[in-house]
Amino acid sequence: MSNLFTPAFIGPVALRNRTIRSAAFEGMGKNNNPTPMLRDYHLSVAQGGVGMTTLAYAGICRSALSFKTQLWLRPKIVPSLREITDGIHSHGAKASIQIGHCGNMTHPSTAGGIPVGASSGFNLYSPTIVRGLRKDELKTLARQFGDAVRTARDAGFDCVEVHAGHGYLISQFLSPYTNHRQDEFGGPLKNRMRFMQMCMEEVMKAAGSDMGILVKTNMRDGFKGGLEIDDCMTVAQEIERLGAHAIVLSGGFVSKAPMYVMRGEMPIYAMTYYMKQWWLKYGVRAVGKHMIPKSEFKEMYFLDDALKFRKALSLPLVYVGGVVSRENADKAIDSGFEFVQMGRALLNEPDFVNKMRKVGNHRCSCDHVNYCIARMYSREMACHKHLDNLPPKILKEIANIKKNNGKV
Repeated sequence: MSNLFTPAFIGPVALRNRTIRSAAFEGMGKNNNPTPMLRDYHLSVAQGGVGMTTLAYAGICRSALSFKTQLWLRPKIVPSLREITDGIHSHGAKASIQIGHCGNMTHPSTAGGIPVGASSGFNLYSPTIVRGLRKDELKTLARQFGDAVRTARDAGFDCVEVHAGHGYLISQFLSPYTNHRQDEFGGPLKNRMRFMQMCMEEVMKAAGSDMGILVKTNMRDGFKGGLEIDDCMTVAQEIERLGAHAIVLSGGFVSKAPMYVMRGEMPIYAMTYYMKQWWLKYGVRAVGKHMIPKSEFKEMYFLDDALKFRKALSLPLVYVGGVVSRENADKAIDSGFEFVQMGRALLNEPDFVNKMRKVGNHRCSCDHVNYCIARMYSREMACHKHLDNLPPKILKEIANIKKNNGKV
């Protein structure tokens, strides 16, 4: 029996095995509320054998929201979330929810006001002006992280994953690329970590003794001028000191190096096909290849960096990035990582974990053309292999990317 299928703990929470559905954004909410589609997807993953499934990227407050298809974690939606967590538990899996704040990666129409960030500036991706947060606002936001944990408990979640990576708000404070503050929250890394420390103190206080806390953080920002591995190691060590039960090791920056997170090529035509704003559609088609450059995909693409963190940290670590087979998953566990997260593999095959258990050499059929990611900004995340009657231009783009990837 592979160690992959042995029980393991995240803080006080026992998982039946060491597989976790990563907090890959589903895009399945409506008006920032849960939907039957969101419920049915996570129940299918739980039924498919995963140890824990994670609902993605729930905003802690209105200003935290990037999309209307994203969850806003508030008491109003607790009954609907209870239906999801009860269903997940009925299939023997644990339930987690990722909480975070998008910072400058939003628009006034979604955030309910001028987007905020570590520093003032301009967000080309919205596009919109961004206002730097005042010091008094940081205390409020930190408390809202704690409130989100309490709401998650009320909704039946076993664990919470704090998003401190990928260029969202906590990450915007950590990275010198986005933090240009002149106060005690800017400058050297020890200052840039202060906001994260405030948030984590509130989170751990709210978690008490019955909830597991994971933190997703970068190992590198993925571009020149961002955080590199040494500073990211310091951040991870501080997260460990603050009491987190596990760290999810990731990398990349949505506003600067988005494909460093997911790897591969972004299908620009598919991405823009579902956009409603005509000016954004044609603007992205014109410059999208430059805004979202390709980053080569390979299986287990974060492993080399993650092994360095494994040597330096004592708490449980979650490996994520390019796990598409039983061989990959076993390699991660055998390399010293307590858990393995998967996103695209579990979209492609919700029963991927059960298949890995039954067939020792099972490999999912995901071909990493990233169509699922391209459409999630406007519609629900979906694998192109599950859809009929896709437009010919999208099919042609998918075929070209597969050819470039050597898949045909």
